[in-house]
Amino acid sequence: MTKNISIAIPDSCLDDETTRLDKSRKISLIARACAIFKVNTIYIYEHSTKLQHRTQNKEDRTLLLTILKYLDTPQFLRKQLFPKMNELKYAGVLHPLKIPSHITPANPNTIKNKTCRDGVIIKTRGKLFVDFGINMLLPYTGKSKIGKRITAEFSLGAPQYKYHEIPKNQTSQYWGYTVKDRGPLGKLLDTWTGRIILTSRKAKPITSKQIQQYQRTDETPTLLVYGSTTTGIHEILGKNLNNIPRAKLFNFFPEQATQTVRLEEAILGTLSILNLPILSSSSPSA
Repeated sequence: MTKNISIAIPDSCLDDETTRLDKSRKISLIARACAIFKVNTIYIYEHSTKLQHRTQNKEDRTLLLTILKYLDTPQFLRKQLFPKMNELKYAGVLHPLKIPSHITPANPNTIKNKTCRDGVIIKTRGKLFVDFGINMLLPYTGKSKIGKRITAEFSLGAPQYKYHEIPKNQTSQYWGYTVKDRGPLGKLLDTWTGRIILTSRKAKPITSKQIQQYQRTDETPTLLVYGSTTTGIHEILGKNLNNIPRAKLFNFFPEQATQTVRLEEAILGTLSILNLPILSSSSPSA
């Protein structure tokens, strides 16, 4: 599977949906695609082509951020981290990710050396604890604030329960994506230090050789960038398109029969293609 990959999507990506229910469903499909292919970070960049769209984009941006973070959060922590809010009105239609961090058992006796769990820091009776969703609270002595979600690795299970905080990307299994709110796309690309893939129907089709280059086992981060429903990467970046270091422009859907490819379809399709096993030319024929 392609290593260390993140995606960038515009805050206008929900423009093709008219109701909050449909927008919520679309976000759920985006989250599922990212989880399937182990996306590290989802960047939401600012894209407002018209003044009258900015208010709607701001609402959609909040909806995107909220639902994506909600879906990445283990079910046993959601009530503490997400109070009742309008953005989660249709939480019942969202498809669960069912990634390793979400399917950890509640039985505290299952915790052993190297077990990883997510928890939330709470304060009760004047002391700090972590709720790991194991029907008991464990003392907390770290520096994170109350209400903060943490990832921890246990060095001892019952009855001592010794643990230490770790970054989620240091777990032995995929532990979910991170969601980050960003400004204009140009600023995000200027600060990106790895490889960049710009997706566009106006570009040349990606080749098998190029796919192999992105399947290298090194840890160089790759950013997949998508345009909006009505505005492609060429229009969004304009004259700056050809001045982005380490960026390549590819068409992942050559000769498409549909007028457009929806964002959730584009994410699933491009990640599938980048993870497609490619036989080298030296491989024996079947």
